[in-house]
Amino acid sequence: MKETIHVNIGSMAFTLDEDAYRVLDRYFADIRSRLPEEDTETMADIESRVAEIFRERVSSPMRVISLEEVRATMAQMGSPADFGEPRTPTGDTGKAAVRHLYRSRSNRSIAGICGGLADFFDADATMIRLLTLLLVLFGGLSIWAYIILWIVIPEEPLR
Repeated sequence: MKETIHVNIGSMAFTLDEDAYRVLDRYFADIRSRLPEEDTETMADIESRVAEIFRERVSSPMRVISLEEVRATMAQMGSPADFGEPRTPTGDTGKAAVRHLYRSRSNRSIAGICGGLADFFDADATMIRLLTLLLVLFGGLSIWAYIILWIVIPEEPLR
């Protein structure tokens, strides 16, 4: 059973499964990082076109948009690289962007630790959960380590 997320894309409401939402969110973020900051109109046009494609593909408003439909739409829209090079923040000296580890708010089973680790390492949360379970069961990781991570890692900030 998968969780679904209700989103508003291009002023139209859609229901996406959780995996599809994550992929689409990364796609939009990648495109947004390549557009000038003041260019909100282009991003709105891109979202509107994605919404139109979803409406064409989805026969009923009650149907959930799957990962396959999102990937097909992304293939139709084109690669984020088609929108140019990612912009660098002013004053950037070529250093890599700082990434933060947070407990996930949307991808959690217990505390969001595995979902946060999956986001941080750009991995599948299910695989992180299975690995954690195996490590706990076979003595490689104590349940106390999970509890300590629960206390130490901050929750993902609201957007």
